[in-house]
Amino acid sequence: MLALGLKGAGVAHWSAGNAAAGVALGWWGGCWLVVAFFALADGVSRHREYRRIKGMLLRYGFSERILRPLARSRCQRDAALHAARETGHLDRARAYFHGLGYRWYHILPDLVVRNPLAFASPTFLRTSFLPGRKRRVRP
Repeated sequence: MLALGLKGAGVAHWSAGNAAAGVALGWWGGCWLVVAFFALADGVSRHREYRRIKGMLLRYGFSERILRPLARSRCQRDAALHAARETGHLDRARAYFHGLGYRWYHILPDLVVRNPLAFASPTFLRTSFLPGRKRRVRP
């Protein structure tokens, strides 16, 4: 809503003859629209991840092998913990992540802590927004 309001204010300023304010508000609103899009995409991918992990926990039971790839990101850990809560494995999943050294204040993904410019990497974007097993193409 904020982004659309800023865009509308930018158009109003532009129409009133104040081009500088119109461009600034329009640009600012556009940036917030991009942020909102990425937040929505992240929410959808975390929900997909939760459903995938829940299915694996129901099918195979608790296994550290299921949780290991999810430990590097707070969003993925939260999705895994929610799936573990619904399948009855919450205490074991919490203990596993706690044993790896993760606490409530570890918010940024491990890759971003090591390299802050990783947000722009195609690999980071692909693993963040397209979770799950990668399918191999057979020749």
